[in-house]
Parts: sequence; C-alpha cells; structure tokens
Amino acid sequence: MIVAGILTPIEDLLTNVLEWLHTGPGLPWAWSIVALTVIVRMLLVPLTVRQVHSMQNLQAHAPEMKAIQQRYKHDRQKQNEELMKFYRENKINPASSCLPILFQIPIFIALFYVLKDFEKEIIQPTSKYAGDSLEWFSLVDITEPTRHGWGPLLLVIYVASQLSSSYFMSTTMQPAQRVLLMVLPIVFIPFIISFPSGLMIYWLTTNLWTTGQGLITRRLMPKRPPPEKRSSRTPSKDAPPQLAQAKGGGGRAQSKRTEKQVVAGPPRRVKRKRGGPRR
Repeated sequence: MIVAGILTPIEDLLTNVLEWLHTGPGLPWAWSIVALTVIVRMLLVPLTVRQVHSMQNLQAHAPEMKAIQQRYKHDRQKQNEELMKFYRENKINPASSCLPILFQIPIFIALFYVLKDFEKEIIQPTSKYAGDSLEWFSLVDITEPTRHGWGPLLLVIYVASQLSSSYFMSTTMQPAQRVLLMVLPIVFIPFIISFPSGLMIYWLTTNLWTTGQGLITRRLMPKRPPPEKRSSRTPSKDAPPQLAQAKGGGGRAQSKRTEKQVVAGPPRRVKRKRGGPRR
C-alpha cells in the first residue's frame, strides 16, 4: 500500500524503539507500548503548550469573534474574510489547537502496521524473543484484535478516556463542533474493535495523558488577560503618539483649560435691575 510505503521510516523507528525498551530496561512488550506512548507525548509537549496558549487566546477573544459572526451572519463570505482579518490582527492561529492530534495520526497508523505483523516479523519462534509474553495485565494480547478476551473492557475504558480528553480539548469550540468531537469515539467503535489490542493500549495511554495534562495545565498555566475593550475614540495601535495623545487626552486637556480659565478669571458680577415702577 502507498500509505504503508510512506510510513515505512516511522514503522522502522517505532520497531527499534519497542525493541530497545524491551531489551534495555527489560519492559514487557505491552508496557513497552505504554513507555513509547509517554515518549511520544513528551516530545509533543512544546506543541501542547502552544495549543493551550492558542485555546486561551481564542477564549479571550470569543466575544469579539461572536460579534463579527452576528454582524455578518447573512454574508458567509464576508464573515470569513472578517474573521481571517481578525485572526491576523490578533495573532490567532485556530489550527494550532489541532497540531498534537495531526502529529499523532502518522504514528498511530504506523504502529498499526507494526503490530499487524508483530509476531511474524519480530517475534519469531527461533529468535531471541521467543517465549516472551505479549499479554497486558493478563487481559489482552497486544497482537490480537480488541474484541477478543477482555478487549471490550479495554474498549469501554478507551471511550471514557476519549470523551474526557475531548472535553478538555474542546472547551473553546463551537457547540456543534464540540458535540461532533464527543460523538466520534462512539462512532469509531465498529472500526477499532478489529484493531490490535496493542494499538488500543497506545490510544488509551495517550488519552489518559491528555486528561491529566488538561487538569495540570488548567491549574498551572496562567490565564491570558482579556483583550482591551476598544471604542470609536480609542486610537489604533499603529497610530503615531501625537495622534494618540490628541485622541486619548484631548478631552482631558480641554477640560483642564476650561477649568483654568474659570479659576483664573475675575468673579462675574451680576447687576441687579432696579426695582419696578413705584406704586
């Protein structure tokens, strides 16, 4: 297959890492997959930090974006143009929130091909790995489909972990997009039930990592301050200082001048009119 050919370098890398984790630290094959998942997620930490900042930035500007959508709700093209302009002016990259997922997709597919022929290509009867256990907690065999043995229980835990990780990843999304992201794990069940259990262990571990990471970042990551509220009298960021001073301080300067004139001038005397005609 073309996809398998493109992902061959990643397959070779994953195979070498799994073999090193098994022979070096001496981890069982199933726990080597868990350790591989942790390594992959640690390498994605910079992207994850960028993802969190992007989500916070989107959340801070959500009212302004909603106002733009309401203003041009009858003109979809104009709405998209104004949103793109708003993204550029405020340095917002909506796609950065999806980067960790996009980088994991090739690894996920490559690991599928590695585990698909794991026993034939790596676990040979005459090799040094013969007799090594492929089981995880004595529940599943990493090369067997997920529907075998205790695999359905693993599948239930996977769906729960996927829903929790999707919840933390979709806090700034539109309601329709958030519902779609929450429904996808259930829709994928008929397909992933035939995947090797080792692949399910990988995805389950990465979901648990995402959930824990979401809880930690919510506590430790400082929230960005909300954007400054702007009005028609607020000078633009690129305006020259003189113009900004004229716009921002014109009213105050004028009031001070008026106040000085009132204080400095002599008191105003009001002449009383003399009384009316005598009775």
